[in-house]
This record gives sequence, structure tokens and C-alpha cells, in this order.
Amino acid sequence: MILSPFPCRRASWLAVVAVLALSLSGGSAMAQEKPARPRAREAGVIVGVLPAGPNNAITDVPGVRVGHVTLVKGDNVRTGVTAVLPHGGNLFAEKVPGAVYVGNGFGKLMGATQVNELGEIETPILLTATLNVPRTADALLDYMLALPGNEEVGSVNPLVAETNDGVLNDVRGRHVGAAEVRAAIAGALGGAVEEGSVGAGTGTIAFGFKGGIGTSSRVVEVGGEQGVIATLVQSNFGGRLTVDGVSMQEVQRAHRSAGSSTAGASLMMIVATDLPLSNRLLNRVSKRATLGMARTGSSGGHSSGDYVIAFSTTYRTEQAMPRVRRELADNERAIDVVFQAVADATEEAILNSLFRAHTVVGASGNTLHALPLEPVLERLRAAGRL
Repeated sequence: MILSPFPCRRASWLAVVAVLALSLSGGSAMAQEKPARPRAREAGVIVGVLPAGPNNAITDVPGVRVGHVTLVKGDNVRTGVTAVLPHGGNLFAEKVPGAVYVGNGFGKLMGATQVNELGEIETPILLTATLNVPRTADALLDYMLALPGNEEVGSVNPLVAETNDGVLNDVRGRHVGAAEVRAAIAGALGGAVEEGSVGAGTGTIAFGFKGGIGTSSRVVEVGGEQGVIATLVQSNFGGRLTVDGVSMQEVQRAHRSAGSSTAGASLMMIVATDLPLSNRLLNRVSKRATLGMARTGSSGGHSSGDYVIAFSTTYRTEQAMPRVRRELADNERAIDVVFQAVADATEEAILNSLFRAHTVVGASGNTLHALPLEPVLERLRAAGRL
């Protein structure tokens, strides 16, 4: 079994690929070292006009960290867990403003009701596979209760979300446990975030191709001050794939994985910002993430669990970004640029999850092929988008 905590550095990916190549056998596609695939922006696909942050990732929001643990075992375990930490301290002691928006509720998002009732998030946010939510939440509870300062805590609201990776993974085996959860949290770092077939995205499918983890960010100005809006997605959904406004249905028909559905199953979206947004405003912002989802060609199917978890890292002082607070209090229309930023960042994060993912062979010999980039780029060139 491979248990690999992915600190979010691109250099670490090369080392992990080498470990996988040495440790796996049987001709699995995941056992072979592969050249890096570009992110959407690296391939020339620029979504919107707002500038991206330095890493074009959710970690561009100061203090935010991401960690992955990828589980690959034998022929039928292709799963994992991804942890998003709003800050590096004790989240129960220093809660952050938060909100959860339900686009389509066919899913198992544990902890959502308390977040919306109280407007706060008090644990790391974990993404995993559908049937692993209770085990992951239990491990997260153990982690939180053991933190210094929490010795007398009698109630914790673990926030755990999922998509179903059963095409490639033995989802009934519920393979993510306490060791994996702790490793993902402990390995969470800032900086560049590994994307594609890693962590909670190891076994996912999107638009009939290999999906996974993707992230993106935008820098905005509100009230004369700069802030960051960023998203991270676990893509496991589908529809009529559209890239930068150009239909990719011909690519889907010609290249999607045999036996796969283009409908998909679910999309988890996490939105982070350092702007001082309340629970009410975060709820308004989170709704716009689904517009980025729609731009990629999805209408949110019947069985698609489409959720947005949003938080602000402005948690230590009410005096943070006072001009932003005044602007939003006097003229809430100032938030329009934030709406634009979250839609753009979500669209690009989804594209990154597809562009960065590699072909994976999993349970029952099922194969999910990576999105073929050259046909996609050729259609974009023909449409004058590159």
C-alpha cells in the first residue's frame, strides 16, 4: 500500500511519482512515471480578466494550507483525502467565518447545518470518498479533541465533504482512516498545490475523463484594498464540456473513457478569501461558484452533489481591512468584483483538475483516461481563443 502525504509543493510530486513507480506492480497506469501535464493557464487558457495570485491557488489566501494523502493499493484502491486548513492554529479556539451553499443536495456533507446556523467553521475542511465520510469525521474529531487547549471541549462540528470515486475505487472498503487524516493535516502547506489525480481526487471522473483536484485564485480590489478570492475543487461531475466558452463535445465523443458517463456524480467547491466577509456575504459569494461550474458545461444533474464551502481568514480582529468593511456597509454593490472573481477562479480550478490529471487504471480494470489536451487546444485555436 502507498500512503503518501502530499505537501503542496510541485517538487514533492516528482519524488512521490518515483515512489509509486518503484512500489507498484502489475502494469497499473499509476505505477509509471509520467511527464507533468500543464495547468490550463500554462497551456494558454486564460479565464477572465482579473489577475491570478502568485501560485494561482487557494494557498494565495494568506495562512491557508492544503495537504493530500493518496491511497493506491493493489488493483482496486484508488482514493484519498484532501485537507484544507483556513489557518495553522487551533481552529476550534480561533474559528473562521464560514458558509455552505447547496447547489444540488445529492451528497453527504457532514457539518453543514451548524456552519450556516452559527456562521463559523471550527475544524479543517476534509474531502474524501462518499462512504468514507463517517470514518474521516471520526478521525477529525480525535484530532481536534487532542489539540492543546481543547481538553474540556465537549462538542466539535467536523466539516467533511465527498464525491463518489466508485468507478476506480473499492468505495465500499472505506479505506481512508485515522492515519490518512492525520497525515493530510500534518502535511498541509502553503505554496503551490498539487492537482489532478491526488488526494480526494485520486479516483474521480469529470466529463467522461479523469477528474481530480484543481485550484485557482484571483486578486481583487475592494474599498481601496487588495484581497484574494480563491477556490479548490474536487471534480467528479459532468455535462457538455466547455473550455473558455468553446464546446468540447466532439472531443468528448471521440476520446472519453470507454463505458464512462459524461454526466458525472458530484462537485465539491471550497472558496477562501482574506476579505472580511460575514456569513451572510460568504453565502452570497459561494452561490457564484456554481456559475463557474456552469461555464464548464454542467447544469448540475439529478445525482450530482454540488456544494460550496466558503470561509474568510479574517478571524483575529474585527479591525482588519476597515475600508473594505466600510465600503461593503455603505455600498454592497462593491462585492460585484468578488462575485466575478469566484466564478472565474472556480471555472479555472475545474479546468486545472482536468488538465493536470493523468490516466488511471483501477477497480475491475476500469480506466479513466486523461483529457487529451491537443484536441482541446486545437479547437481553442480554431475558435481564436489561443
